Amino acid sequence: MLGLIRKRLPRMTGHFRSNVWDPVLIIAQIVAMQSQFYLLLGIWSYIMNMIGKFDSSLDQVFTQTDIDVLEDSGRLNVIAFLLNSLTSALALWFIVQRTKLCLDFSVTAHLLHFLGCLIYNSHIPSTLPWWIINVISIALMTVTGEFLCMRTEMKAIPLSMGPKADL
Repeated sequence: MLGLIRKRLPRMTGHFRSNVWDPVLIIAQIVAMQSQFYLLLGIWSYIMNMIGKFDSSLDQVFTQTDIDVLEDSGRLNVIAFLLNSLTSALALWFIVQRTKLCLDFSVTAHLLHFLGCLIYNSHIPSTLPWWIINVISIALMTVTGEFLCMRTEMKAIPLSMGPKADL
């Protein structure tokens, strides 16, 4: 059986990275990113609620009415979303580890969040602040994640493991 699997896999000799499409890996990364997205958003919302002495609610994550920049609770909720973008960028660095894929995973996480909001509210969010915060959140998460991944990808790769020989 193992021999049959080896015959079907393409050989990757001479390539720095394998380009084999692995749907199981991609789905696992999407699940991991979405899980950390909501876990950290919940933590940030809880911390902001503790600072502002507000009650915690699931509505803060999924409804558009709790993102109101004219109220103190809404401003703290916006801060929680922006902090979540930064910590999600760190998750991109740990989970995805590829600069080229940061935009894809950022948009996917926010698209799934949009679908969650759609299911939770039974209608499409229609307030401008909700859309602005989510677009800013996508941009912040993508740019920060790309920066972190690029720094890792640009590190020097050692070519020899043995001692240097002076010729």
